[in-house]
Amino acid sequence: MELNESYWTQRYLSDQTGWDIGYAAPAITHFMEQVEDKSLSILIPGCGNAYEAAYLWKNGFKNVYLLDLSELPLKKFAIENPDFPQEQLLQLDFFDLDRSFDIVIEQTFFCALNPKLRAKYVVKMNEIITLGGCLTGLLFNDPLFDDHPPFGGDKEEYTNLFKEQFNVLKMETAYNSIPQREGRELFILMQPKKRS
Repeated sequence: MELNESYWTQRYLSDQTGWDIGYAAPAITHFMEQVEDKSLSILIPGCGNAYEAAYLWKNGFKNVYLLDLSELPLKKFAIENPDFPQEQLLQLDFFDLDRSFDIVIEQTFFCALNPKLRAKYVVKMNEIITLGGCLTGLLFNDPLFDDHPPFGGDKEEYTNLFKEQFNVLKMETAYNSIPQREGRELFILMQPKKRS
């Protein structure tokens, strides 16, 4: 299975978007409510319908960037949020990204990638997050599927995966998951380690 632009566009066209909860995830909005500097640059990769971005934009964060492999969710977001800058909607492969951000929000992007790309994801995240910046959001603490997304995992696997490149400040069961995911998500907060 090739998880390319065509694959994800087809998922949107056929309304196979089980990851879409219809609103911004409480664990993410609660964390972002504590961020005082609204000028920080924020990336939401694999953004989909990007409810978190709409929430942030409406709450004064104007340096928010959305990235998706498929053009469809970006177009939909632009229609629903006409004042959002077009240049902050990025249709490209995450691994081709060539700019840095202060905060990257993880919300069902990691679990959509082929697990063979997880080590590459960690390296790329380390590369694009500014020193002092962070990777935050949610990871599934659930085996899920191994032949199609969403691909699952567990805390031990993630700890081993991230520990070389990141200081893991938090990786704990989210206390404010949506009911359908209660006990099955880890809230993460990590900072890239100093690069030489």
